[in-house]
Amino acid sequence: MIGLSAEQKMIFATVKGIVQEKIQPRAAEIDERAEFPWDTVRIFAENGILAPLLPEKYGGIGLDYLTFSMILEEISKVCASSALILIAQADGMLPILFAGSEALKEKYLPGLAKGKLAGFAATEPGAGSDILSMKTRAVRKGDVYVLNGQKCFITNGSIADVLTVYAFTDPEKGSKGITAFVMEKDSKGLNYGKNENKMGMRGCVNSQLFFEDMEISAENIIGHEGKGIANMMPALDTSRLFSASQAVGLAQGAINEAVKYARERVQFGKPIADLQAIQFMIADMVANTEAARLLTYQAARYLDRKESRFVRKSCAMAKFVASDNAMKVTTDAVQVLGGYGYMKDYPVERMMRDAKLIQIYTGTNQIMRLVAAREIFQE
Repeated sequence: MIGLSAEQKMIFATVKGIVQEKIQPRAAEIDERAEFPWDTVRIFAENGILAPLLPEKYGGIGLDYLTFSMILEEISKVCASSALILIAQADGMLPILFAGSEALKEKYLPGLAKGKLAGFAATEPGAGSDILSMKTRAVRKGDVYVLNGQKCFITNGSIADVLTVYAFTDPEKGSKGITAFVMEKDSKGLNYGKNENKMGMRGCVNSQLFFEDMEISAENIIGHEGKGIANMMPALDTSRLFSASQAVGLAQGAINEAVKYARERVQFGKPIADLQAIQFMIADMVANTEAARLLTYQAARYLDRKESRFVRKSCAMAKFVASDNAMKVTTDAVQVLGGYGYMKDYPVERMMRDAKLIQIYTGTNQIMRLVAAREIFQE
C-alpha cells in the first residue's frame, strides 16, 4: 500500500467522490455520442485538479507525480476519456513549465488551472515515432517566426487554448534543429481540419492542424531555438507514465466489472465465480494488473525523486507493460461476461476499445521496447 499524507487523502477522497457522482454516470453517454465532456472540465477546474502538477505560484496545487498517477488511475476505472483530459492538459503544460521563460509561464500557466485547455502538437502524417521526419517549418523573419506545415491526431487540437508546437527551424541540424513554440487558439494562419472519428476514447478530441504562413512571436519560443527535442523528451517520459496510470485504472475497472458479474451470473446451478476456469482468468487479471500498478508507481517515484537515470526506462516499461495488460484484461473481461460483454449495456466493451489506444499513443509499445532496450544497454 502507498502511504498518503492527510492532504493527499483529502485530494484522493475528493477525486473518488467526483468519479462516483459525476463521471461514472456520464461515461457511456460520452462514448456513445463521441462528445467532449465540458462539464467534466469544469468540475476538474472547480476542484483544483485540472492542472494539479502546476506549482501553487501558477494556480496549481503542486501535486507530486505519484499522487497524480493515482488520480488518473481512479478516473480511468470508469472513464478513460475523462482521464485523458488531465493527461492532455499535463502534456501541453509541462514543456512550458520545464523550459519556458518566466514571462511565458506567467502568461499561460495560470489559466490552465482555471479551465483553459492545453495540447501537445508534434505528430504529423509522416512523422509519428520517427519525429525527425516532421515537415513543419518555422522560418525567422525579424521578431517573428513564420510556420508552415501540419499536425495530426492532436489531442485537444481544435479546442485547446494553448498548444505546445514543435517545428524545424534548421532541418540540416537534425535533432538540434527542432524548436518548441507556444501557440494560441485561433491564431491567424492556424486552420483546423477534421476531428477524428475513433474506435475508442471517443470522449476526447483528436484534430488535424494546418499552419499557413502563421506568425509566432520569437518570445513564444520555449527555451531556445534548436532545443525542441531536449524539451520534448522529458515531456514524453512523463506522458508515458500518465498513459501507464490510465491503463492500470482501465484494467482495474474491467476487473471490477468482471468480478461483480461472475458473482451474480448463475450457470449450472451456481455463480460462475465458482467455476475454476473463471477463477483462473480473474486471478491472472488481478495479478498482472497489480504488477503493472507497482511498475507504474515505481516510475512515478523516480520522477518525484528526480532520479533521471531511471526515468526513461521505467516510464517506457510501465507504459508497455500496463497497456498490454489493459488490452488483455479488458478482452478477458468481455469473455467473462460472454454475450453480455459484447453489448453496449455493459462497460467492458467500451473499456476494450479504449485500451487499444493506450498501446499506440505517446509512442507505440514496439517503440517503448526499443526505448527501454536502449537505456538498458547504455547502463
